[in-house]
Amino acid sequence: MNRLTKVPSAELNLDAISVVTNMYRAAQGLRNKMERDVLSKYGLSWTAFSLLYDIWVWDSLETKKLAELSGVSKATVSNITNTLERKELCYRTVDKRDRRITYVAITDQGKQVMEELYPNFHKGEIDIVSSLNQKEQQMVSQLLRRVIRHNNF
Repeated sequence: MNRLTKVPSAELNLDAISVVTNMYRAAQGLRNKMERDVLSKYGLSWTAFSLLYDIWVWDSLETKKLAELSGVSKATVSNITNTLERKELCYRTVDKRDRRITYVAITDQGKQVMEELYPNFHKGEIDIVSSLNQKEQQMVSQLLRRVIRHNNF
């Protein structure tokens, strides 16, 4: 705080700093915890899980949409998809009408992994927010959704 208050700015907003710092720490902490406690057993990174989760929910998605949903670049989707394909968890198809469009779909093995993995992942989600009651969880969720919408994340 001492260092920040010495920054030459009449508009230093310590509340904004606190909120963003805490959101970052929470995001990094939950990512690390889930990778360590759940995803490592399946050899999946957070990003690989995110992609696999989305194609599990939607069955198949265009790579551009998959990148948007996961908050990563199309190049990252391509690299992660390569890894998931090697593990036989997904496969790619090219649009018959427009060969520039590629879809990623989940395999039966990918569905099986997600059906086994997700209940453990969900237990981790519950554990992470266990210090908040239901009303507090709903309030945090609403506030974060507002930040997400406002910033088009």
